[in-house]
Amino acid sequence: MDVRTSGARSSDACAPGARLPGGYARWEPDEVTAGLGVHPDDLPDGLVIADETGRVTCFNAAAARITATRQADALGRKLERALPLEDLEGRRWWALTDPYGGLATRVGQPERNLLLPGGREVLVSARYVRERPTGPVRRVVVSLRGTEARRRTERSHAELIATVAHELRSPLTSVKGFTATLLAKWERFTDDQKRLMLETVDADANRVTRLIAELLDISRIDSGRLELRRQPVDIAAAVRRHVQALTAAGHSSERFLIKVREPLPGLWADPDKVDQVLGNLLENAVRHGEGTVTIEVAPEQAKPAAEAPAVERTAVTVSDEGPGIPEESMSRVFTRFWRGSKRGGTGLGLYIVKGIVEAHGGTITVGRAHGGGAEFRFTLPVGTPAYLA
Repeated sequence: MDVRTSGARSSDACAPGARLPGGYARWEPDEVTAGLGVHPDDLPDGLVIADETGRVTCFNAAAARITATRQADALGRKLERALPLEDLEGRRWWALTDPYGGLATRVGQPERNLLLPGGREVLVSARYVRERPTGPVRRVVVSLRGTEARRRTERSHAELIATVAHELRSPLTSVKGFTATLLAKWERFTDDQKRLMLETVDADANRVTRLIAELLDISRIDSGRLELRRQPVDIAAAVRRHVQALTAAGHSSERFLIKVREPLPGLWADPDKVDQVLGNLLENAVRHGEGTVTIEVAPEQAKPAAEAPAVERTAVTVSDEGPGIPEESMSRVFTRFWRGSKRGGTGLGLYIVKGIVEAHGGTITVGRAHGGGAEFRFTLPVGTPAYLA
C-alpha cells in the first residue's frame, strides 16, 4: 500500500508500530531517538535505513523526492535494489563497499558524489551501526543530499575565476606589449615617450596587484581566516586623508563634505582594512554617484538586546546625490559580482567591504540618501581589545 494515499505521513512506516510490506520487521528506534519526537519526514536530508538483512525499513519523504522513488516501492526491498547507486566510473557502489560482508572494523562511508539511475548526481554518506565493535552490522543508515547547493558554489567559483582571468588579461597584455616594444626599439623613442609607456606599465602592474589582493581577500573571508591587526585608529583623520588623495587625483575639493561629531570614542581596528573600506566606498560614490559626496563620522550607542548593556560604536556614512541604487537591487549590493553600472570594476569590492566590516564585529547597510543618491553606512565597535584590557 502506498501510505501517501491513506492520509498518513509518507514515512509512517518508519514510525513505531508499523509493519513493512511482506511482513519484515521495521527498525526500532532507541529510547533517546524516540524521545526526541522527530519524524523522518521532518528531516531536510534523505534518510534510508536498512536492517541486518539488508532490507529497507525507512525511506523518508526527502529520500523519495531526491531519488524520484515512491516509498512503497522502496520499503522491504534490498538496499542495493531500492537505492541503486553507481560511482562516477559506473561501478555499483554497494558491491564495492559491501557494508554487511566487508571489514568488521569499518563504521561507514564518508560523503561522496554518486549517481542515481539516469545519471543524476547525489551526495551520499553511510553509517554502519553495530551492537559492539567488530560485531555484525545491525543497521545501515544512509544520508542523501542533492547537489544543487554544491553546484551553485562551484558555479560561483568558476565565475570568480573567469572574472579575475578576464580582468587580468587586459593589464597583462598592455604590460607585455609595452615592455616588448621598449626592449626591441629602445633607441627609437624619446625620453617622454619612454616615460609615458613606463607609467602605463606601472599603472597596469598596480591594477594586477590590486586584483590579486582582492582574490586573496575573498579567499580569506570565505574561509574565515581574515586576519586583523588591531591598533588605535583615528577614523576622522583617515577620512580626511582619503578625500585629500581624491582631490590630488583631480577631483574638486568642493565635491566633498566631511562632518565629524566630536568627541569620538577610541577605535581599535586594523588601519589597513579600514582604509580599504573607506577607499572602496568613496571611490564608488565618486565614480557612480553625482553631486556632493558627504562623509559623516559619529559615535553611536547600540543596544543589541532589551536588557543588554549599551555597545559603543563608531558610525561612518558615505552618501551622494546621484540616481541611487534601485530598490530591487539593494539586497544584492554586497554579493559577488554586483555592479552598480557598466563603468568597469570586478564587482568584488563591496563583497570584500562587507567581509572586512563583519570581521571587525561591525555591520554595514545600504539605503537611499536624503538627496536621492546611495547611502552606505557601516559601524565598528570601539574599545580596547580584551587581550590588552
